[in-house]
Amino acid sequence: MRENIRVLAMVMVAMSLFSFLYFDQGTATYYTPPYPRHACHGYQNDGVMIAAASDAIYGNKAACGRRYSVTCTGATNKEVPHPCTGQSVVVTIVDYCPPGCRGTIDLSREAFSVIANPDAGKVYVDFHE
Repeated sequence: MRENIRVLAMVMVAMSLFSFLYFDQGTATYYTPPYPRHACHGYQNDGVMIAAASDAIYGNKAACGRRYSVTCTGATNKEVPHPCTGQSVVVTIVDYCPPGCRGTIDLSREAFSVIANPDAGKVYVDFHE
């Protein structure tokens, strides 16, 4: 009986570690100020560490207000082969990036600059809530 409890406890710890380390992967682009009306909150000032979500994560406004940690993982642009800064940024989803959006998540220029060289324009990222 004790052995079963010990095994169950180890499985639960392993599962919690897996969920903590899980990242979604995609691409990030950026948009520039001014940041006018947003799909989520209208004209509310949400600061500059913000992002627009593509259909991949928007969920008909379900992503509004969610905070995502975003980390650059690599280049998509041969002209800027090493764009990543090695830092992560936390952004709040405040807008919708409509069909045709070039990235999974469209960051404000300020947020993109934290994780990558803006000259890259688009980078591969890991992101999670």
